[in-house]
Amino acid sequence: MDAQKFRRFGHQLIDWVADYRETLAGLPVMSQVQPGQIRAAFSAHPPQKGGQLGEALTALDRDVLPGITHWNHPGFFAYFPSNTSFASILADLVIAGLGVQGMSWQTSPAATEVEEVVMDWLRQMIGLSEAWTGVVHDTASTATLTALLCARERTSAFSQNGKGLQSGAAPLVVYASDQSHSSIEKGALLAGFGRDHLRLISTDKDHALRLDLL
Repeated sequence: MDAQKFRRFGHQLIDWVADYRETLAGLPVMSQVQPGQIRAAFSAHPPQKGGQLGEALTALDRDVLPGITHWNHPGFFAYFPSNTSFASILADLVIAGLGVQGMSWQTSPAATEVEEVVMDWLRQMIGLSEAWTGVVHDTASTATLTALLCARERTSAFSQNGKGLQSGAAPLVVYASDQSHSSIEKGALLAGFGRDHLRLISTDKDHALRLDLL
């Protein structure tokens, strides 16, 4: 695909997304298909020739859209907020176009420094002191695991550089609310604490952790 085709097809896809968003409220919130129905609409064998975006757009409407549960629907109240705005969709387009690898500062300085700026803006917006900093994670589950790993290493004097958690005199224990997300337990297991060292503390009528039990 050259730049001219990219422009033409890009406009088509932007129009498709805009049309979808304008008609979204009239669609059922949850997909109505049966298990295996979407897969059955596609060939069991890979195509011999690709690049047919017109056919892909037809398949998108005919075969894919019926299998979508619409998280951006105004009637969607399940799981957690995962909405995307028109502005964020355009931002995703720019990000994909740049193809930045943010593994370190050197791989793309702007990726690191723009993230630092945005995180500091967020810190100020929620009223935290200048002592706080942070990074962007892909999900809350990843952030939970990262926090547990950081706590583990700081508490154990970076035990992973030596004999690991097995070298500790006393086991490290994770305390959490019994209302906490399942990623807490998963993170504790992945970080090597062990289920026996995860303490879920009961909550009060407002679902707040009971400090007297802690």
